[in-house]
Amino acid sequence: MKKLIPYILQIISVFLGFTFWGAGMAKLFYDHQFFGWIGPVWLIEELESYGLGLYGEFIAYCQVLIGYLLVTTRYKLLGSIMMIPMIGNILMVTISLHWRGTPFVLGFLLLLNLLLLWQYRDYFRPLIDESCASYPIKKRASRTRNGHLVWLAGFALQIVAIQLSFLSWPIACGVVIVGLVLSGLSFKVDRIAP
Repeated sequence: MKKLIPYILQIISVFLGFTFWGAGMAKLFYDHQFFGWIGPVWLIEELESYGLGLYGEFIAYCQVLIGYLLVTTRYKLLGSIMMIPMIGNILMVTISLHWRGTPFVLGFLLLLNLLLLWQYRDYFRPLIDESCASYPIKKRASRTRNGHLVWLAGFALQIVAIQLSFLSWPIACGVVIVGLVLSGLSFKVDRIAP
């Protein structure tokens, strides 16, 4: 069972990442023609009636970034940390607009996110107990500058795809897929480059 835990955590990361990345892309793609299982895709339009359209776009772009950090699994820790205020913001919007059921879904997603953060608990001890100069931190795979740049290029293609969706949906989806593949290749670049 202990050997399954890393795989389960990877699945949780991809699930959370796909959930939020897809939700953000669906809000930003032209005519909301992107797939995502949580929504609503019309959040920006809904918030515009309250003068909060820009805030809705901010949430959507943050969902894209945070979700992409998790779905590609390269930056799980950073994505998991950023997910907490993201879920808090979404929770406040849903409570303010009196949406029923959504807080329970968000609570479940927060629980999954806390499971992800638990695997990095050795990183948090120095933040809590500042009196000690060093703590043992588990060895994790090293990352290279080239790998980071390849991942960043894949993420940049996600942002480009949002703009391309206003011109051509099939081309935009192709750019999204190329970006995902490129970001996935960043792990291979880490093994090749010194």
